[in-house]
Amino acid sequence: MKQIKWMAAFLMAAVLIGTGCSEKGVKTSKLESSFKGSEPAAQSSVDKVVAAVKSEDYAAASAELQKLAAQAKLTDAQKQAVTDVVEQVKKALAAKVEAAGKDLNKAAGDLQKSLPK
Repeated sequence: MKQIKWMAAFLMAAVLIGTGCSEKGVKTSKLESSFKGSEPAAQSSVDKVVAAVKSEDYAAASAELQKLAAQAKLTDAQKQAVTDVVEQVKKALAAKVEAAGKDLNKAAGDLQKSLPK
């Protein structure tokens, strides 16, 4: 039984790591355009967010968005763009977790079928 739990944990980690790299559902164009011409630190943060989203590193994107949102000098349009991307990142992360759960259930079922009776 312990062996099955370890294999399931390993499969879950493999599924999470092996998920593809694309900008599924998270649109950063509004964020990028609202920060064009802004101070270099803010532009650097936006660039980090965009790179993290493209690589589906939603934890890094979320952390950078929090830093960006904490800046006092944001315009209303910039604040709204940050909020929009935060919501999109949350949805994309939830979808990724759901897909990983489905893959894990399938892998666990396949593993059970392959075990000797």
